[in-house]
Amino acid sequence: MRTYTELFRVSEFTSLFAASSARTAASTVTSLALGTLVYSATGSPLLSALVMFGPSLAQLAGASLLLSAADRIPPRAALTWLSLLFALGTCAQALPGSGVAAIFAVDIVLGVLSSLGGGVQYGLLTEILPADGYMLGRSVVNMSVGLMQIVGYAAGGILVNVLSARGTLLAGAALYVVSGCLALFGLPRRTPRVAGRPSVAQTWRNNRLLLASVPRRYVYLALCVPNGLVVGCESLFVAYSPRHAGVLFACTAVGMLAGDTLAGRFVSPGWRDRLGPWMRLLLACPYLVFIVHPALTVACVACAIASVGYSATLMLQQRLMALTPDELSGHALGLHLSGMLAMQGVGAALAGMIAEWTSPAIGMTVMAATSVAVTLALAPGLRSRAAAAENTARDTAAGLSCLRWPASSSWGTRWSRGRRHGPALNTEGAR
Repeated sequence: MRTYTELFRVSEFTSLFAASSARTAASTVTSLALGTLVYSATGSPLLSALVMFGPSLAQLAGASLLLSAADRIPPRAALTWLSLLFALGTCAQALPGSGVAAIFAVDIVLGVLSSLGGGVQYGLLTEILPADGYMLGRSVVNMSVGLMQIVGYAAGGILVNVLSARGTLLAGAALYVVSGCLALFGLPRRTPRVAGRPSVAQTWRNNRLLLASVPRRYVYLALCVPNGLVVGCESLFVAYSPRHAGVLFACTAVGMLAGDTLAGRFVSPGWRDRLGPWMRLLLACPYLVFIVHPALTVACVACAIASVGYSATLMLQQRLMALTPDELSGHALGLHLSGMLAMQGVGAALAGMIAEWTSPAIGMTVMAATSVAVTLALAPGLRSRAAAAENTARDTAAGLSCLRWPASSSWGTRWSRGRRHGPALNTEGAR
């Protein structure tokens, strides 16, 4: 599967793509509205950064408690109900009486639920598409994230001025409802990939199993840490230029869209391996220019060029799938998304604290330099042979068969059981 025409002939992928796009637009609009609302109420770069990216830290709780459900619940029902819960939470944040503390409390709850949504969505993608179509399909989903962020940040900036921040939150809630309806009426009913019920104990066992492999640990670190530090730079856009934050965010989305288009469609597998390390460096280096407080045009160009480097995530996700057995695909991708988003929350918190003590420009420069250092430190561990992927996946599959828990050890709601089917082979919208 090498063309977009072949990809969109898969009707289930088209429905998943539409639901994911609506959800990304909703999260983009609400994120900008929340950052604007909190910054206008507090004047704090730290709090405005945390309300946009900090709740991602709650993904760690979700990754510790919920991820075994990603392969054990019907995907259509899960994606539908999660979208509706996000719509309700966003409406609660839009209420006139909702203060900053209440807004953060709702964000934490939604952050926990997000960890499950990512695993369900991208685990489903591995079932919908054949192994040779996963990279193209994942790149198209990432492209939709870039496009929806361009539209979402532009529209969000307009809506904040026309409707106010709280009115924009209601618009975001409506988009979440649209996403839920697209999932409900567009996706067919599927049984879970793995039989049994969700279990906290199984979540912990699977997490330990996935992180036991040294090659896989390096991939997880490379996926999460440099990315999270660079998102710390982005979290300071509102504080750096309140009037033009939407423009800066839109430029990052343009760069991400361009990078995912090139990597997913036009770059051969061999060149992806060669370009991966350079893309990870490109992700951070352009932000070093902010030390001189560049003009808006230069800042926009730097943000766009840097975001091309997000395409390195696609290459690392493909390596992660090569290192992971089919039975753990949803869990592995959910763990990646939760860890990445959690590190984005850490990056936003660190960047906000540095900006509080110094300035947003210095905060962005420090985070970018740290990302470059981490990328260089991880580079030797990522130079592995192809055989390592096969050995690691085989060892994990063997460990999975030994560590599988009985269904009686589960908790929570009873879900319908079923075998994994379909071909085997990653904030949402994840970068």
